[in-house]
Order: sequence, then structure tokens, then C-alpha cells
Amino acid sequence: MSPTTTATSAIAQAAPPTRMYLDGAWREASNGAQVEVVDPVSELVIATVPNASDDDIDEALAAAAVGFRIWRKVSAWERSAKLREMARIIAAEADRFAMVLTAEMGKPLAQARGEIMATADQFDWYADEARRVYGRVVEAHTTDTRILVRREPIGPVAAFAPWNFPSYLPARKVAPALAAGCSVILVPPVEAPLSGLLLAEVADRVGIPAGVVGAITGDPARISARLLASDVIRKVSFTGSVPVGISLLKLAADGVKAVSMELGGHAPVLVFSDADLTTAAKVAAAGKFRNGGQVCIAASRFLVHESIADDFTEQFVAATRALRVGSGFDASSDVGPLGSERRRAAVEGLVADAVGRGASVAAGGSRPADFTSGYFFEPTVLTGVTADMAVMSEEPFGPIAPITTFASFDEGIAIANSTRYGLAGFVFTRDLATAFRASEELEVGMVGVNQLTIATAEAPFGGVKASGFGREGGAEGLDGYTVTKYMSMLLGDGPA
Repeated sequence: MSPTTTATSAIAQAAPPTRMYLDGAWREASNGAQVEVVDPVSELVIATVPNASDDDIDEALAAAAVGFRIWRKVSAWERSAKLREMARIIAAEADRFAMVLTAEMGKPLAQARGEIMATADQFDWYADEARRVYGRVVEAHTTDTRILVRREPIGPVAAFAPWNFPSYLPARKVAPALAAGCSVILVPPVEAPLSGLLLAEVADRVGIPAGVVGAITGDPARISARLLASDVIRKVSFTGSVPVGISLLKLAADGVKAVSMELGGHAPVLVFSDADLTTAAKVAAAGKFRNGGQVCIAASRFLVHESIADDFTEQFVAATRALRVGSGFDASSDVGPLGSERRRAAVEGLVADAVGRGASVAAGGSRPADFTSGYFFEPTVLTGVTADMAVMSEEPFGPIAPITTFASFDEGIAIANSTRYGLAGFVFTRDLATAFRASEELEVGMVGVNQLTIATAEAPFGGVKASGFGREGGAEGLDGYTVTKYMSMLLGDGPA
């Protein structure tokens, strides 16, 4: 695609759905209300989608209730076939899907395509897992009793996904829900809803029955409140910020609904004295600034052993300065815009706070001078960072890399575990004992050793502490979408 491609022309070429998907049909809001989708490069409106009314939400709920009764009776093998076909279509049309994704949230096109292929992987993985929802037979105390344990679909699901991975994160919810036999109402991010609507389009194309998949767009606070107030919804899956997660947990508690929460992180990167510094610096820079740092498991605190801190920082800064900021449709861009002006302002505030408290800007630190529009911010490295700076305790969710030092293994682990977050952590070392010890002592749900890209369909993804609970991906990803039923059968005296 040409570097001159714009979000507007990409949307025109890809023609994504711009209506809600309710009960097997594409619909405008019943009251005609709409919300705008803004290109983070030009800051211009590139599409509008419906702003669901209460009546629309109620219709989605009614359809999901009917869809669940239908879908739960479809055989696991047939559900598997539908998911496999969804995966095939998504992979085959990855270029189209990637154009939409880059247009609405700004990430470089190559990264967008990678996200689409990872989306296909989710459906492909759960096509297999749909046939592996196992129960068991338990030996009873007496010979005339049979004890059976069965896993059944939990019921209709409300799924909420954020804008930073607007295709992949919805897929991590929709795919296991469908595999388990649940219906699902997807609420795509209001900032980037088109990629989620494309998933509904694919579900429609493969013939998943009406009501099994719904996608409603609009005000997320109002939609979530009405969905969670309904007795129809039995499971809530959310990826997003801690404050919003807490709000949804309270709403779910009123209805005694099952929940899974992935609430962000503040991932430490421990670089030990024996690490391969050249590799660590290059991998760290590429991984940290992927998606503009807008990744829940992004490396966001660099803790470097004091004996190698200067060398690591020099190489890391050089790798950071080599990154090119620009439109996602420019093939030479490594880093696209942030998702919104609000996000850029938050990043600027963290940098200003750190500098005001004595940190130094080793790279970046401001808006690039080359752009007259767009929510761009330079990849930024901060040195001389101390614990009292906000960037060390607040999730930056942007292109900021603070560097601090540690003198011993125990001190490094203590700093790494000093926040309320516990999603992911990373370790760079060439010593197997150090790799194991650090991995085991980090208070996180996931650890990457000598790598920063660890999310994959076949492995469980999730955190501890304020980063939430429940897992997406892997065999564990189905657990939250099933309930366990125990059946005890007394056979009596046997056949007459």
C-alpha cells in the first residue's frame, strides 16, 4: 500500500460494517443516534456507527437468550467447524482487516496485519478446544451409584474490549465463548469499533445462528450498565483499566455474575549483569514501543543492574532514536500515533512529572515537530528515575521507558513487585538459575525470559493483584465460559 494512503481511503476500500449486528441483521440505532470514529493521524472523522438505544440493548439481550438455547445444543464438532471457517476467512482477508484496523487506531500496517493473524489464531485454537470440553466419571462409595461431572456453557456473555487491539482482544473473548456453547454480545471499543464489527460480519458469513453473536456500539458506560442489570447475562469478560474494571465488578456483583478481568499492568524488565546487552537493548526498544507502548503487557519499567546500566542505556537510547514515527500507512513507520488526545496528554503529564522530580530525558520527550495533526508522541527514554515519580507507579500506556538501577537480585525483585499491578514481567539473563528464580519470585501472571512478545493463542494470558483474574488463551481460556454440573445416579436393585 502506498505511503500516501489515508484512513479515509482505506475505509472506502475495505468497506467495513458501520452498523450494529442484532439478531442476525445489520441495524442502525432505533433512535438514529450515532457516534463518530476519528482517525488519530488526521484527527478527522472517517466513519460513524450507531449509538445503541436502551431498546437496541434490550433487543440484543433477548436475541442472546434465544441464541444461547440454540447454540448450546449444536454439537461441539459443528461449533468447531464454524470457528475454523472464521479463522480461515480472517486469515484470507488479513490485508482488508488490517487496513481497517490501522485506519481507526493508527498502528503501523505491518503490526495491524500481525494482529489480524493473531486474531485468526484465536478462532483456530478454539476450534480445537471446542471438542475438548471434558467431563469425568468418579467412582462412588457404593456400586449402585454413578457419579458424573459435566462441563456446560455458562450462558450469554457480555464482552468488552479496548481500542489498543480492537480485533485481537475481542477475538480472545468471542472465540472461547462460542467454543464453549455460549452466545455473546460484543461491545467493541467506541474509539475503534470497526474491527469488532468485522468479526460479527465473519460470524454472519459462516452461518452462525441469529442471536448467537451480537455486536452493539455506542456509549460503553450506558451499554454496560444495562447489559449487566439484565438476568440474561451470566458472564462478563472485560479488558481495560482498573477503575472501569472495578465499576463493572460492582455491577456484576449485584447480579451474581461470573467475571474475568484483565485490568492492565506496569511490567518490570529486569536486566541482570550477565545479560546479552546488545540483544536486550534491541529487543527492549522494539518491544517497548510496539503499538506506541499502548500494550497492557508492554515493558514499562526498566530495572537494570548498576554494573551494566550505562552500557545498556546507551544502546537502548540508540535503538530508540532509530525508530521512525509516522502514519501507520507509511511503510517506513515504526511507531504510529497514540489512540487519542487524552492519551497523549496523559503521557506528557508523566514525562513532565518525572522531569520535575529530577529525571533526565535521554531520548524523545515531546511531540514530534514534523506533524501538524495527529496524536503523535516521540519514543521517550527517561534516566535518573526514582520511586516517587508517577511513571514508576502509574501505568504509562504510551511510549515512555523509565530506567532505574538495582544492586542485588533481592533489590531488583523488590522494586519489580512494588506496584499494585501484576500482569507481566520480563527477565534478561543468560543464567538458567537466575531465570528460574526471578520468574518464580515476580508477582505476575506471565513472565518472558529474553523476550517481550509472549501473548499467543495456546498459552494462558492474565494477571494477579490489581491486574485482574481469570485467563484468556490456552486450555484455561475455556474455564470461564463453562460451569461444572455434578450428577449422582442411584441405580437401585438393577434390572428386573
